[in-house]
Amino acid sequence: MAKKTLSLGINFIALVAVLVLVPAALAGKGGVKGSDPSGLNLVVLDSTDGLPHWGDHVTFSVSTTATDQPYATLNCYQNGVWVLTGTRGFYPGSYGQTFALSSAGWTGGAAECTAELFSLSSNGKTTTLGTTSFHVYA
Repeated sequence: MAKKTLSLGINFIALVAVLVLVPAALAGKGGVKGSDPSGLNLVVLDSTDGLPHWGDHVTFSVSTTATDQPYATLNCYQNGVWVLTGTRGFYPGSYGQTFALSSAGWTGGAAECTAELFSLSSNGKTTTLGTTSFHVYA
């Protein structure tokens, strides 16, 4: 009987420790992730089949509550070689939100692209809010 009481006491202490320590650990790290449901989704603009191809144009559907001036950067690589980069603002009044899937260094063929949604602080520090990757077809 004493063994069961001791076991119950240890389990209770462990449960209390988890309930106290986990929130304290998260508090120093900005709380629980997911408080800002930021999103960055590819929108293909002029493809005949709905897929992104070399030479097409794309933009992104952006949602965030972390900033009122989000930006997206797009980087594309062909066989491991960096062939495209660009950054656009995704807020009212920003100039252009379209990316052409071609460049002087990317004259055709397939590539792998990654886009990053981020905020920019007044001191120039960026904070990543979301990412998405996609394949560009030839």
